[in-house]
Amino acid sequence: MNNSQPQIKEHRLDFASPSVIFLIAVNLFPFFGVFFLGWTVFSIIFLYWFENVIVGVFNVARMIFVAAKEPKEHLAKLFIIPFFCVHYGMFTAVHGVFVFFLFGMPVFKGQAPNFDLVMATIKNQRLGEAALFIFLGHAFSFFWNYLLKGEYRRSNLGLLLFSPYQRIVLLHVSILFGGFLLMALGSPIVGLCLFIFLKIIMDARAHLKEHRKLAKQEEKQDNVSVEEPWKIKTEA
Repeated sequence: MNNSQPQIKEHRLDFASPSVIFLIAVNLFPFFGVFFLGWTVFSIIFLYWFENVIVGVFNVARMIFVAAKEPKEHLAKLFIIPFFCVHYGMFTAVHGVFVFFLFGMPVFKGQAPNFDLVMATIKNQRLGEAALFIFLGHAFSFFWNYLLKGEYRRSNLGLLLFSPYQRIVLLHVSILFGGFLLMALGSPIVGLCLFIFLKIIMDARAHLKEHRKLAKQEEKQDNVSVEEPWKIKTEA
């Protein structure tokens, strides 16, 4: 009699994982901006808004590379990816209007955050290096976790379609609230540093939650395939 139990893969994704360390290191740059580049509340909040654009770009890349279990899923990409680009683009643009209107009125001038305005703001606020580091941080996570660690096999289009919105709602509601508080206090350096520190903690926790969710999904699939293989055949 075989009493062997199905083996469950162990995923040790924690604060010591390379992607989290890289993420935290990248997010330390705003401290340099506050102390040496004269960053304001608007500089920091704009940078965090611009990160949403980067998140959207890499989410499209995830949709492109996600493993298709059935041939029809390749066809679904042709509809879901453009839909995400339009919907997420509009969502991010509206969010950007609030950022410019509430925190950057001198550079807003009533226009939507188009490409020229965004690039000019990055230059004028001296955010170029920080934006590049954030891009590299998300690029590292994409190649390390999604491609090399095989998350593209565990994810799916439905999950990827909504995952960026969860990050924006939770993280940026807190950021906007904190921004108002800092402006009311006159943007003290101590407050700006605390603001950046809290963002790093929230970002790291959101990063871990996202990847642990994919890890748990794989464990469930492994349990079903070992203990009840007929379910896979039924659903196929």
